[in-house]
Amino acid sequence: MFGSSEIVTKHCVSEIFHAVIILLVVVACGAYMSFLERRLLALFQNRYGPNRVGWHGSLQLCADLIKVMFKEDWIPPFSDRIVFVLAPVIAFISSLMSILIIPFTPTWIIWDCNIGILFFLMMSGLTVYSVLLAGWASNNKYALIGAVRAAAQTLSYEVFLGLSIMGVVAKSGSFNLKIIVEDQLYLWNVIPQFVGFITFFLAGMALCHRHPFDQPESEQELADGYHIEYSGIKFSLFFISGYINMIVIASFIVTLFFGGWQGPWFPPMILFITKTFLLLIVFILIRAALPRPRYDQVMLIGWKICLPMTLFNLLSTAVVILL
Repeated sequence: MFGSSEIVTKHCVSEIFHAVIILLVVVACGAYMSFLERRLLALFQNRYGPNRVGWHGSLQLCADLIKVMFKEDWIPPFSDRIVFVLAPVIAFISSLMSILIIPFTPTWIIWDCNIGILFFLMMSGLTVYSVLLAGWASNNKYALIGAVRAAAQTLSYEVFLGLSIMGVVAKSGSFNLKIIVEDQLYLWNVIPQFVGFITFFLAGMALCHRHPFDQPESEQELADGYHIEYSGIKFSLFFISGYINMIVIASFIVTLFFGGWQGPWFPPMILFITKTFLLLIVFILIRAALPRPRYDQVMLIGWKICLPMTLFNLLSTAVVILL
C-alpha cells in the first residue's frame, strides 16, 4: 500500500516538474522572440538590428526587461480600472492554457486530453475577450476600433479554423493530439490535407494578429490599436502573449500536419523544436515580405476564399474516407 502511494507521489511530482519546465520555457521563448524577430527582420531587409547589448545583441532582452520594470505603471484616470488591469492578465493566461495539451514528445505533455482540439478551439476563442476588454476599458476611440476589428476578425477566421482541422480529425479518428501525431508515423498530414494546412495556417496568423492580419493593432491607422493606453508590465503581458500565441499556433501546425515529434535520426524533442522554429521563421519572413491589406480585404479572404476551400477540403476528405 505504501509502495503504491509512493509511486503515485513520484509520478505527480514528475508531472508537475514537466509542466513547470514547459511553461517557463515557453514564456522565456515568447519573450526572446521579440529580439529574434527584430534581428531576422533586419537580416531580411539588409539593415542592422539590435546589436549593441551583449554579443551581437544577445542581451537585448535583459535591457528591455530592465526598461519595462522601471517604466511607470500608469492607469488612465478615464479608464475602467479593474477591467483595464484584468485584460492583459486574461490575455497572458489564455495564451498559456493552449500549451497544456501540446505533446512535445511521447512523454513530455502536460495534459493528455481526449478532446484536446476542442480545448484549443475554446481557448483560442477566449483570447479575443481580453482584447475587447482592453479596448472597452481604455475609453479611447482608437482602442475601441481596434478591439471591434479584433472581434470581427476572430469571429470570421475561427469559423474555418475548426473546420480546417476536421479533415485531420476524420483521418485520425480522434480529437486527441497524441493519437493524431502517432497516426502520422508513415505519412505527414500536410500531404493529404494540404488545403487544410493552408487554411489553418492563415486562420492561425489571423487569430494571433500576425502580419498581414494585424489590422486590430495597425500603427498607421489606429496608433497601435487596443493597447494604445497600456505601458510598463501590462503592455509587456500583451506583447509576450502575442508571441506565445505565435508559438502555440506553430506548435499546433507541427502537431497536426508535420508529424509532431516523428522523424528520423534525432531525438523527438529536438525534431519538434526544429520544426516549430522553422515555422516561426516563416511567420517573421511573411511580415518582412508582404504588405498589409485593407480590413475589408481581410474579411473577403476569410469568407469568400478560405471558407469555401475549407468546406471543399472537408467534403473531399469525407468522400475519400467513405470510399
